[in-house]
Amino acid sequence: MKTERTERTEKGEARPADPPARRAPRRKEVLIRGIAVSPGIANGEVFDTTEPPAEAPRRQIEAEAVDAEKHRLAAAVATSRKQVGKLKTRLSVLPEEAQEELEPLLDAYALMLGDSRLIRGARKRIEHELLAAETAVADEAEAIAEVILAARDDDKAGLKRRAGEVREIARRLTRNLTQNPFRSFKDVPEGAILVAEELTPADAALLDPSRIAGVATEEGGADGHTAIMLRALGIPAVLGAPGLTEAARRGDQAVLDGAAGTIALHPTAATVAHAKEQLAAYARERQRLGKLRRLPAVTTDGELVELQANLEIPAELPLIAQAGAQGIGLLRSEFLFMNREDLPDEDDQFAAYAPIVAAMNGDPITIRVLDWGGEKDMQALAAGIESQHAGPNPALGLRGIRMLLKRPELLEEQFAAILRVAAQAPEGAVRVMLPMVTVPEEVKAAREIYERVAKRVRRRGEKLPEKLPELGAMIETPGAALAADAIALEADFFAIGTNDLAMYTLAVDRGEADVAHLYDPLHPAVLRLMQFATEAALRLRMPVSVCGEMAGNPRLVPLLLGLGIRCLSMNASAIPRVKQAVRALDIGDCARFARRVMEQSDPARIRELVDGFATGVTERG
Repeated sequence: MKTERTERTEKGEARPADPPARRAPRRKEVLIRGIAVSPGIANGEVFDTTEPPAEAPRRQIEAEAVDAEKHRLAAAVATSRKQVGKLKTRLSVLPEEAQEELEPLLDAYALMLGDSRLIRGARKRIEHELLAAETAVADEAEAIAEVILAARDDDKAGLKRRAGEVREIARRLTRNLTQNPFRSFKDVPEGAILVAEELTPADAALLDPSRIAGVATEEGGADGHTAIMLRALGIPAVLGAPGLTEAARRGDQAVLDGAAGTIALHPTAATVAHAKEQLAAYARERQRLGKLRRLPAVTTDGELVELQANLEIPAELPLIAQAGAQGIGLLRSEFLFMNREDLPDEDDQFAAYAPIVAAMNGDPITIRVLDWGGEKDMQALAAGIESQHAGPNPALGLRGIRMLLKRPELLEEQFAAILRVAAQAPEGAVRVMLPMVTVPEEVKAAREIYERVAKRVRRRGEKLPEKLPELGAMIETPGAALAADAIALEADFFAIGTNDLAMYTLAVDRGEADVAHLYDPLHPAVLRLMQFATEAALRLRMPVSVCGEMAGNPRLVPLLLGLGIRCLSMNASAIPRVKQAVRALDIGDCARFARRVMEQSDPARIRELVDGFATGVTERG
């Protein structure tokens, strides 16, 4: 029998009750995958932030308007410089790591807003092509970016980062020319997950890590300045997530996993519960890895392993300190030569190296001299070696030490600067590394120049170390690996660059989509070349390290130690987990494992063995 629900009024009278409210249908969980950039879990509401586009319609001008457009450009440059200056004042409220990350970048922005190629090129386009200032800036910036991105360079991430810097300054100039407003983060609620199409490093500087739970963007990658900033700020982040801004709406509940690179929109109760568990587990993991910072990287049977960091730009120094690196195993000096039309002289280079050496406070630093092969954005060098710059295959041409020996004045300037800065560090802390060595004669010729420069610098009264810094060789081609026993007689140490070694051995460019799947550092040919070079060094009791991506992979550490490597240099962020792996290993087990791997001829079987050994170590740990 159907009964009618009733309720009483304040006067006690009965009246029909309101029907029960219908629940809104629950939206289905949507999982979006992107690039894992900054580890951590965020559970909160989406706050979407958009920025008015910085583009402006293409515009031609009349000849009589040229001076007016140049004045507009000058005014926009002046305004942009003031804005960059204000951003620098903002640094004081950021964590120390973020301050040290952003300051060099803002300095680079300020330089680009000076008498740079971008500004000079824009002026020329206004004069000769009769373009409006914003059109001239956009065209010149894109021309520079295309030159950078078209380069044949194994360091694709570095190329993208440099192109992004140029485009970012162009966008800032365009906003100021067109008076388009910049993005504001004042209204972001506490605990929100910030969602945007893209974030610039300057945007990241405005974020308050105590208020924002996480960041997700549709554009961006793991190696850009924005990613480095977010890691320095400690904000969980996922970048490069296609379809994100279309799917996410302000107020949507979301769970972001910065380690897995995922964003779950409208998460289920199970997803939220799992996120809360992960938050607690992640806090414990960070605490455990943080404790490793001051502990030695020593195996269970007492073998000490040196864990060092690779440094591409000075902005990465805070990450190196934070990770607990035992020095810099590879300081790439190319940053000194990028985005400029003149060459840095000895004093310029000394001024760049000195703060890095000072920051490392006596820890070892290995500086690789200029590694250029016509493919990087170095106009002043390209002008001097025009035939190589236009060559069809720079990777097989006049690059690395070959180019430096052809233009010894470049090597002399760099040697002199490094020798001077080495005097400011404890003896032996600074070492010099030669790139792309293939024959012993290259090391011998470089050493003759090295010793000649040292005598000249001493004669002019400069203080130099009593014992010259060691001079080592990069082993990054099959020829160098197979000639390692002869090269070892001329060099003081080896560094095996596994990225290039695998590329040259397998004839695979990882940047080429059609063949990238063939790139495999666990290919037996690559491993045998590494073994040959390592054994050549160990026979002479000469230091040997690995400084490619293999060094930063915890699952490959047992194999590298088993081959006899005791020094690994990697991206700073990889050091804590590699140290954790080292501290769970026994050298005897690693040696037996490496012998078993080196008996194999099938890459798939090698991967199977590597995965099995790593899993066993994890379970025992």
